Amino acid sequence: MNDLVLVTGATGHVGNTLVRELLACQKTVRAMVLPGEDTSALKDLPVEIVPGDVLKPETLGPVFEGVKYVYHLAGIISIMPGPDDLMRKVNVTGTQNVILAARQAGIRRLVYTSSIHALGRPPLGVVIDETLPFDPQCPAGDYDRTKAEATLAVLEAVRDGLDAVIVCPTGIIGPYDYRDSEMGQLFSGWMRDRFSLLVDGIFNFVDVRDIATGHILACEKGRRGETYILGGERVSLARLWVMVREASGIYSQTVIIPFRLAKMAARAAAVWYRLSRTRGRFTPYSLETVNDNSDISIAKAQRELGYSPRPLWETIRDTVRWWKENNFDKCALIKIN
Repeated sequence: MNDLVLVTGATGHVGNTLVRELLACQKTVRAMVLPGEDTSALKDLPVEIVPGDVLKPETLGPVFEGVKYVYHLAGIISIMPGPDDLMRKVNVTGTQNVILAARQAGIRRLVYTSSIHALGRPPLGVVIDETLPFDPQCPAGDYDRTKAEATLAVLEAVRDGLDAVIVCPTGIIGPYDYRDSEMGQLFSGWMRDRFSLLVDGIFNFVDVRDIATGHILACEKGRRGETYILGGERVSLARLWVMVREASGIYSQTVIIPFRLAKMAARAAAVWYRLSRTRGRFTPYSLETVNDNSDISIAKAQRELGYSPRPLWETIRDTVRWWKENNFDKCALIKIN
């Protein structure tokens, strides 16, 4: 019988994709979800769904019982400016609670999903790799700081004897995006709208399925206490838009906004998001991300794990098809070539 594998944050974009990849590898999977959480991302998958809350340690005992390997993905992402108390509690305190539960359950290995943004942000011209320290004082945003703090907590637990490995994904795109991630919203908008405004920016994007595979490789082959960057291809937003347009068969129009003008507009947009209580996408943080250093190396993961991300065009093709098949109301104009 296979050892029991636990995935926290199992209904998220990476989480549900990881569950699918684990099942494809014939693993026995337990998915931890918040009580009352929508589990449609896991519909019809042969997994054991167990309620649990990383902020309530008393709920984690039954979740971790009998588990040998843990993939800890549960967390909150925010690109809004200013502190976010709930995000800090979930990302930092929640990870500390997971570490404690893992110790008490005697698991064999914990794989923690950090972020490329948890690493220090070097200036242009400096390659971003695993030699960079995690920066809990990062001025870019509170999300970066919380992921860095949580990662440092994992590394401290490693020094105290816990077997853990850390993975740092870059910009995630791909199918199975049931929660409408920031990039998912962007893609569906490009597919739906005849006119788009684009920021002059560039970043490293990777297929969510390759991120899931990278997690499994890190669990099986990663060295204890090591960090592995899981990235893909560095591409401009304008080129990404063209690829989505070509894959969908929609030939819409776009205008590229200069970065300085976009930055001024983003400040006002962030205020509007807060006042209207709507989900932010066009914020100073998101702009800085696509205007910052994105010269990211995945050499370590390739060398030590055998990590090999697929071509970006394949990701775009499959993502367009998935949105068409699963979100017809949002992308009704798409024609699949």
